[in-house]
Amino acid sequence: MFRLLRLLLVSIVRLFCSRRNLILENLGLRQQLAVLKQKHPQPCIAAPDRLFWVVLRRLWHEWKRALFIVQPETVVRWHRTGFEFYWRWISRKHVVVGRKRTSRELRELIFRMVAENPTWGAPRIHGELRMLGFDISERTVLRWMRKAPRSPEPARRWVAFLANHREAIAAMDFFTVPTLTFGVLYCFFVIAHDRRRILHCNVTRHPTTGWVAQQLREAFPYDSAPRYLIFDREHTFHGEVLETAESLGVVPVRTAIRSPWQNGVAERFVGCCRRDLLDHVIVLNGRHLKRLMREYVRYFHEDRTHLGLEKETPSGRVKETNASASCRVIALPRLGGLHHRYRLAA
Repeated sequence: MFRLLRLLLVSIVRLFCSRRNLILENLGLRQQLAVLKQKHPQPCIAAPDRLFWVVLRRLWHEWKRALFIVQPETVVRWHRTGFEFYWRWISRKHVVVGRKRTSRELRELIFRMVAENPTWGAPRIHGELRMLGFDISERTVLRWMRKAPRSPEPARRWVAFLANHREAIAAMDFFTVPTLTFGVLYCFFVIAHDRRRILHCNVTRHPTTGWVAQQLREAFPYDSAPRYLIFDREHTFHGEVLETAESLGVVPVRTAIRSPWQNGVAERFVGCCRRDLLDHVIVLNGRHLKRLMREYVRYFHEDRTHLGLEKETPSGRVKETNASASCRVIALPRLGGLHHRYRLAA
């Protein structure tokens, strides 16, 4: 008996569901016919028509089967547009909730206290503001302290310090180069901070601490080592490499983890080398890469101008004189024609 009642109930539900689907399908088809009967050069889908299909999409899961005049993606886009319009409409009146806003005058006062008292923290400034009668939380003071404009003087002093001591700073690093046979070559270089000069450059397939230590001895012969040597956390920069650097009178300075900006001069050279040369060639083997790097270092020193050197070259390229609009300019190819150097014709 229970099974018969259950079967009868399921049959009634299915009958009403099928009847409902049929009614909705006929409704969708009639609406499209009404749009097509409009007297226009082309059927015009107005806002009520779009609203109809958005609502039908919500009520009937087989709505795509009865849709012909537009793509289903169009109805989805209408729905998203209506969603955006709906929330913009109900949010048209902005109501401020939570804490009241910090006035402009109070923000400027916080910025003034930060500038006049560099050693003060949020509790000290918050205490002064409370003594002045301002109702503000310490957390709000801390948030605005972080947004306070910084004085450019400390940055200028740091730039001046680097400029005055750059002759005593050098950096070293590795970068990888893929070969034609899908191998990997490691290019090692040492660069001076003063004029961006490449002091040493070599290529190997298997870098070791002993090999890197020998490269340092070749890079700094006859007591020419700088005072500081900056390098990252490469696995070969330890042990014998540190001992060799200290024996040369160099103070090794290791950068922090995942902080390439701390070795910015070396990273800038790697980027320039890739953009100027390596991104445009296919390296065959180690000997081929050594030849390319020799040519690029020569171009880097003698021909390429550098923004950090006020548009000059590391080797001090002599500027042309007596230039005029009518003079003839000669182009000298560099790196196989990838780049050129220009000079006035004699």
